Amino acid sequence: MEPPRVVVGISGASGMPYALDLLEALQGLAEVHLVLSQGAKRVLWEEMGLSPKDLYPLASRVYKDGDLGAPIASGSFPTRGMVVVPCSATTLAKVAWGLADTLLTRAAYVHLKERRPLILVPRETPLPLPTLRAMVQAAEAGAVVLPASPGFYHRPKEVKDLLGFITQRILDHLGLKAERAPRWGET
Repeated sequence: MEPPRVVVGISGASGMPYALDLLEALQGLAEVHLVLSQGAKRVLWEEMGLSPKDLYPLASRVYKDGDLGAPIASGSFPTRGMVVVPCSATTLAKVAWGLADTLLTRAAYVHLKERRPLILVPRETPLPLPTLRAMVQAAEAGAVVLPASPGFYHRPKEVKDLLGFITQRILDHLGLKAERAPRWGET
């Protein structure tokens, strides 16, 4: 049985460790199709000292954000779902209102139109009214808005525990089984 396909979009918001943790967790669970926005490339370097090429081994296939003819731009390309992590406020707004001007936003649009899981992981704070409205619009369109806001009931000891909390929630929404963080009530 072939592993399910998952599209991972990385946009230019702060929070690259969340993206890296998810990509590492997806190893052996899914066939990862990766696309990075221009802004993501800059933030990846600023936050982690990494270039996009450093992420290539964690993906089955990598696409250029300008390639609107890529397979992930079509509803005929079946996937388990898509995650945009981190999801910038600009990307969130584009997705919420169906502006599909890049491969990342087109792939997200396709997931909405095909009623496949689309998980948007914003990391902004505080949230201004336009972003809050975009979150509501995205949720009404069918996306799951999953802010990178980890819980603490699992008593995290290090940053990786906080990242794992969010990754676990993402994997749950994709229906992929992996234990990245203890669940409520577990010791």
